[in-house]
Amino acid sequence: MKIGEVRAKTPDELKALLLDLRKEQFNLRFQRATGQLEAVSRIRQVRRDIARVKTVMNERRRAEAASAGRHG
Repeated sequence: MKIGEVRAKTPDELKALLLDLRKEQFNLRFQRATGQLEAVSRIRQVRRDIARVKTVMNERRRAEAASAGRHG
C-alpha cells in the first residue's frame, strides 16, 4: 500500500484499516510459529503498512491540535 492511498482515506477508514492490518499481523505471526507461513515477506509489508497508517493518523492529530491552538 502506498502512502498516497493511505492519505486518501477518512479517519474512520484508517481505523478500520489499522484493525484489519493488526489482525492480519497476528495471523501471520501465528502461521509463522506453527510453520505454515509461506509468504514470509508479507510480515514486513504488513508491519510497514501499519506504520504508514499510524503516521498519517498522528500527522492529522497534530495538525488538528495545531489549528485548534491557533484558533482557540
